[in-house]
Amino acid sequence: MEKTVAQKLEALKNLQSIDSQLDEIKKVRGALPEEVADLEDEIAGYETRVDKFKSELAELEQNISDHKTQIKNSEALIKKYEEQQMNVRNNREYDAITKEIELQNLEIQISEKRIKEAYVKIEAKKEEIEKTEVELSERQKDLENKKAELEVLTKESEADEKKLLTDRDKASKDIEERLRVSYDKLRTNARNGLAVVSVSRGACGGCFNVVPPQRQADIRDGKKITVCEHCGRILADVTDEIVQEEKPKRSRRKKTTA
Repeated sequence: MEKTVAQKLEALKNLQSIDSQLDEIKKVRGALPEEVADLEDEIAGYETRVDKFKSELAELEQNISDHKTQIKNSEALIKKYEEQQMNVRNNREYDAITKEIELQNLEIQISEKRIKEAYVKIEAKKEEIEKTEVELSERQKDLENKKAELEVLTKESEADEKKLLTDRDKASKDIEERLRVSYDKLRTNARNGLAVVSVSRGACGGCFNVVPPQRQADIRDGKKITVCEHCGRILADVTDEIVQEEKPKRSRRKKTTA
């Protein structure tokens, strides 16, 4: 059965009333939910940073191990070349083996240099990990305190909020989808969360701009849904008498004598 405009407005007013009560509950909690979410994001960032540092640390340690292996291999080759050098048949073979020995000594020097550089980087990385873990620990303590504070406030209003959410779900079903979508959009855009308001003292209850008498009459008539021409909020009813617009008085010109 198609609902009348009056019934639709009543359903919207009911939903607005429920949402306003939910807003009040959220207002009591203040910025705590956002602060908790921000801290959780910040902690996740610190944890990611620590994991990255530890991964880089493991990579540096692997590089050191690889260079140490390279040094052992070069030392083994040098020993082998030195033995071969004792059995050369001519100067050309001797010079070729000497060059190989020099090359392996150079490889050892490079590896030793890389190992020293890696150890310096490891120390710096360990300091970064330690510093980040201290900051992470502090943020985790802050998060625990904020969560405990939020939990206390949540428990105080938990029963009321649960009931209001149940009522809201039921109230939403009484409103056709088109109107509900418009209502939700208005609430999202409105700073005070009001999508359905009354006309009081001739002004919109949302933006406080004057509502013309004819529009007030349309609202009282209840044959169509009327919105504020300034803010777009749904005007559900008029709580006082229509404000009549004063017509400007015509000024009478005085006749001048010649």
